[in-house]
Amino acid sequence: MSRPDSLAELAIRDFVVIEDFLTAPDIDALRSDLIGRFAQGAARPAGVGHGRGFRVQTSVRGDSILWFDPHALNAAQQAYWQAMERLRVALNRSYYLGLEIFEAHYAHYPAGNGYARHRDVFSDDDARSISCSLYLNPAWDAADGGALRLYTGTTTHDILPAAGTLVVFNSRSLEHEVLPARRDRYSVTGWFRRRPFME
Repeated sequence: MSRPDSLAELAIRDFVVIEDFLTAPDIDALRSDLIGRFAQGAARPAGVGHGRGFRVQTSVRGDSILWFDPHALNAAQQAYWQAMERLRVALNRSYYLGLEIFEAHYAHYPAGNGYARHRDVFSDDDARSISCSLYLNPAWDAADGGALRLYTGTTTHDILPAAGTLVVFNSRSLEHEVLPARRDRYSVTGWFRRRPFME
């Protein structure tokens, strides 16, 4: 788990990369849970937009997802959820972000699929503040592709989705994309949200 000082780069460049965020057994358990649930048909094609604007558009986004139910977490998911709660507390302590809500889903990109450049906020809902991608892919190297590409001004940063790597970034300011991979790509994607002023 990250220490507060490991989050310092978030304030400097709007993202931070944390290696070995969870133990190898925890990562293996999450990957096995994802693969098992998807094999049972529990996932659905991901889309873009939300509400009435939601649509599946595989030319833009080619993954399938399965949302976590925070009230029915299994052991693998619970270890992840507890680590993210510790991260939420650390982020609020360091940056006074007022993060109160967390949501997450499994994601699977089949080989050849990616997600075009975008931000993680909707035009009518900016409650998402911090995005977090935890990767579950063992023995991944640059030849496999599938990097998360972050855009900071005129600079790009490519982060490989290697098992145990967590990328934390500003949902509002950073555009990003998922580059196509040459093999199946597995992750857990989550967002810390501010509580809406009116519910």
